[in-house]
Amino acid sequence: MTNKKRTVAELAKLVEGESVGDDKLVITGFAPLETASTGDISFLVKAKDKRLLADFQGSAVIVPEEIEELELPIIRVQDPYLAAAKIHTLLLEEEFVAKGVHARAYVHESTPVPEQIAVAPLACIGARVQLGERVVIDSGVVIEDDVEIGDDTLLKSNVTIEKGCKIGNRVIIHAGAVIGSDGYGYATDKMGTHFKRPQVGIVQIDDDVEIGANSCVDRAAYGVTHIKAGAKIDNLVMIAHNVVIGENSLLVSQVGIAGSTTLGRNVVLGGQVGLADHLTFGDGVMVAGGSGVHNNQEDGAMIGGYPALPMRQWVRSVSQFTKLPQMGRDLRRVKKAVAALEDEEKE
Repeated sequence: MTNKKRTVAELAKLVEGESVGDDKLVITGFAPLETASTGDISFLVKAKDKRLLADFQGSAVIVPEEIEELELPIIRVQDPYLAAAKIHTLLLEEEFVAKGVHARAYVHESTPVPEQIAVAPLACIGARVQLGERVVIDSGVVIEDDVEIGDDTLLKSNVTIEKGCKIGNRVIIHAGAVIGSDGYGYATDKMGTHFKRPQVGIVQIDDDVEIGANSCVDRAAYGVTHIKAGAKIDNLVMIAHNVVIGENSLLVSQVGIAGSTTLGRNVVLGGQVGLADHLTFGDGVMVAGGSGVHNNQEDGAMIGGYPALPMRQWVRSVSQFTKLPQMGRDLRRVKKAVAALEDEEKE
């Protein structure tokens, strides 16, 4: 992987920051403060940690706006963490290489193949698939019939996109993820026998979504399971049929969402959060890791626990929970004292 080269001035413009010092200095790489060397740029999140720059061996550093100047070139920004992400991405950016379809891949004859595409060995692409430009399909990917895939999308090894699903532009789906498997729907008779309900909808994934390794997004029973633009989904996440994930929401590892639940914009679910079915979350809801949620949530709600409570109430409850052993001992002593008093009165 060859890094791009950019001047400090060009990088400052990219992140809407202010360059101080030699802004014509050429940057060739990005590295942490501890390991940066000549040509590298790094970043400092907090001004109070300025001492960490004492042994810095890199060429430039991204710093908070409170730092006015250093002995080396700097880029002053409001959010160094965000600026660092943008600069690092730019320096690693590579031009798309149209490798075409590998001889050991299979593409159905009814599927048109764009010139700007890269399909690796052992990929399998079904009938009437619509492929965008500059799509990268790694080894072992299975794309079933009638799937639509937008431009600049990356499907990592062993991803499965099942029949009829729609994938937007600039989507990244990591290894082993399954998009469009049947939703978990059964009807049970009086003898306890379970009959599968047909799952005839699709999954729609909008632009700029990223889905982690071994995650599953079930197709709708009817209609659409919808992952809206900019949502970022971690590894090992389970999204059931007819769920809607709002724009720019964040779902951390091992989240599980039951059917027909709808999340608003910018919702954040911590690791191992579980949501019951048919819930509605407003915009900006935040749920602490390990929580279980069984009721609707309004815009901006912050909740945690199992069952989930408003954050302040949950924190107080956890605090009291740790005191239960001592409270139990105290209660037993009080009961003994009361019993002793009652015995004295009887005498």
